[in-house]
Amino acid sequence: MSTSASVTARRLTAAALTAGALVGAMALPASASDHARPNRPEVRISAVQYDAPGRDDRSRSSLNREWVELTNTTRHTINLDGWTLKNEDGRTYTFHHYRLEGRSTVRVHTGEGRDSRRDLFQDRNREVWDNRSDTVTLRNDHGRFVDDESWGRNRHHGGGHHGGGHHGGGHHGDNRH
Repeated sequence: MSTSASVTARRLTAAALTAGALVGAMALPASASDHARPNRPEVRISAVQYDAPGRDDRSRSSLNREWVELTNTTRHTINLDGWTLKNEDGRTYTFHHYRLEGRSTVRVHTGEGRDSRRDLFQDRNREVWDNRSDTVTLRNDHGRFVDDESWGRNRHHGGGHHGGGHHGGGHHGDNRH
């Protein structure tokens, strides 16, 4: 066999082996971790009480019966430091030094109170969520959309999540009114 024929034969063998390896790799079943994750938030708005039961009199009791619940749907604790809840008018609550435990829910009340693992307080002296129509939007610490919930004329925007939960803990937000 000539030298050029030998080089050509080696190149063809190498090409065939490479092609066979690629076809074999493509035929292997993909593991679950190779698939893209479904577009589900790890933290979601699980419930909203936008119309506090009873009379809206701006009392501490009335304001604290207006709330938004967030649920961590994973097994892992998620750091919500810098995350925000915002209404259509731009009123914003920012989480500070707060970690939501796995499979836990925290309720963010509009009024004043002492933060605990299950309840956080915006320390506002007036309602945030419009009783007729509004949207609450949750964004992460990079300002990226995570979830929203709407009611009234805008309810088609909402994530449509409702439910209950337990656990949480943290500090007050900013932009209080």
